[in-house]
Amino acid sequence: MADSIRIRANVSGGEATVKALITHEMETGQRKDKKTGEKIPAHYITEVDCKHNGATVMTAQWGAAVSKNPYLSFKFGGAKAGDTVELSWVDNKGEKDSATTKIS
Repeated sequence: MADSIRIRANVSGGEATVKALITHEMETGQRKDKKTGEKIPAHYITEVDCKHNGATVMTAQWGAAVSKNPYLSFKFGGAKAGDTVELSWVDNKGEKDSATTKIS
């Protein structure tokens, strides 16, 4: 899933605010296909990781209860303009994606 993450990061007073929108179907495995009546297989993000200049600042363990196309926002300290932030995810089928941005 190339280009599934839209990310932006801003800094104020040494504290960075990261906002990301991830495009993913986040299928629970509980719904049934309306045409066939069979369950739609589970397909959801299991882990989201964020690195600041290569060091992990946030890891989230997700499950099937997270909504489709999740929005994520968080803050961390010790950042300055021009630093790099990388956000990546992995899902239960082994698919993954990542995106990098500079803090403004």
